[in-house]
Amino acid sequence: MASRSHNNPEDRHTPSNHLLIKAVKEENRELVQQLLEEGADVNFQEETGGWSPLHNAVQNDSEDMVSLLLRYGADPGLRKRNGATPFIIAGIVGNVRLLQLFLSEGAGVDEHDRHGFTAFMEAAAYGRVGALRFLHDSGAQVNLGRQPLEEQKQLRKGGATALMDAAENGQIEVLRILLEEMGADVNIRDNMGRNALIHALVNLEPSNEVAISCLLLDHGAEVNVRGEKGKTPLILAVEKGHLDLVQKLLEQEDIEINDTDREGKTALRWAVECNQTKIAQLLCDKGASTDCGNLVRLARHNYNHPLAKFLLQRGARDDPAPAEDWEPQSSHWGAALRHLRRIYRPVIGRLKIFIDEEYKIADTSEGGVYLGFYEEQEVAVKRFSEDSSRGQKEVSCLQSIRANSNLVTFYGSESHKGCLYVCLSLCEQTLEEHLAKHKGEAVDNEEDVFARNILLSVFRALVELHLSCGYSHQDLQPQNILIDSKNAVRLADFDNSIKWAGEPGQITSDLENGRHQ
Repeated sequence: MASRSHNNPEDRHTPSNHLLIKAVKEENRELVQQLLEEGADVNFQEETGGWSPLHNAVQNDSEDMVSLLLRYGADPGLRKRNGATPFIIAGIVGNVRLLQLFLSEGAGVDEHDRHGFTAFMEAAAYGRVGALRFLHDSGAQVNLGRQPLEEQKQLRKGGATALMDAAENGQIEVLRILLEEMGADVNIRDNMGRNALIHALVNLEPSNEVAISCLLLDHGAEVNVRGEKGKTPLILAVEKGHLDLVQKLLEQEDIEINDTDREGKTALRWAVECNQTKIAQLLCDKGASTDCGNLVRLARHNYNHPLAKFLLQRGARDDPAPAEDWEPQSSHWGAALRHLRRIYRPVIGRLKIFIDEEYKIADTSEGGVYLGFYEEQEVAVKRFSEDSSRGQKEVSCLQSIRANSNLVTFYGSESHKGCLYVCLSLCEQTLEEHLAKHKGEAVDNEEDVFARNILLSVFRALVELHLSCGYSHQDLQPQNILIDSKNAVRLADFDNSIKWAGEPGQITSDLENGRHQ
């Protein structure tokens, strides 16, 4: 809704304007009308928060005052400092008649404040069932995610839905309505990758977070999602000591019982640290690995001898892990590799990987590129959907490549739960990153030699790819040319490659594509 008027800065401190705000808050109708007739600004906004008389009247749930202010020209679309309109505040209050009134005055049913909150989201968060149903019937989008400011998006803020708001604020009746009557998507995620189940476990109403979590699970909520610090619903439930919820989560078919948070701690490790004996025993009974740190020492530190004895019986070690004399080959990715090597992760075949932003090297059109260890070798891991044609092309081409210093090394691939992981030699940077870093610098002899070596290496790589391997690259560009720790150049990214039919024109096509990048 567009605002029709603005404050006059010269009138900002007029006593009658502040008195008008005070009279509205106190619901003194006679004084409000008198001040308006004497010329007080009906659209005056306080400096703190930008509250106008109309915003205050709606907050007070005073329909009579709202009608009076509108009659004297109050702007129904005026926004507070945070962008909230009277319509959005009516959603918080839950007054259906006011919502209906503001819609008739031009409000948009999905209009939002600066943080992306709509009236529908506010009604869900505050448990205003009548308002929720009215807004739904008026066309509010049930699965709309919050659209925050651009700088907030860069911090991965926003994206939360009304279902997440209801879960986080303990509104179990609203949750049932959203799921069972309005078709809310139980597995939609916010911009940080969290679903409603994660939001429920940071519930502002801890007394019913177990009931809410169980309701979401009964409606098919995914259990292998992550919240802050990479914690899964299972880890969060363990931390909070919810034995019944842990049991419920362990009954889910796809639960990853040995999954870890960003510190490399499993649910069992957290149970022992938090001295949750029954939960630790339950996790072990369900197959949790005891190879996740010195659990026995942790139990003894908590003076929990029975738990320490139980863990020993389940194969937990009682000796400090030997110090490891290991240094990464990569200097650029060294810190992340050290952390990944140190933490516990379930191994996928011969691959150790953690799908988390901390270990992400690059974005791709499909599943991204991550750091990993393949048979102890530090690698870059391209992630595809298991049935991806691009992933299959990549593996097919890589399998035909012989040992060649100008082509990226292929170590192997693994498949797990619908994902294909392609393990390649880890390089320090792309040619695109190198060029951006040195843009505008004078070219010295050393850099000129390096540039010639790049061109020669790429040409040799293409010749090897075409003549020896029988493939045409089809996607030659700076971000697909990698530079390793020894400044050697390697051609990568073969997910767009095609079998070479022996026509010289295909080689020309590859070189022409590269020349135009």
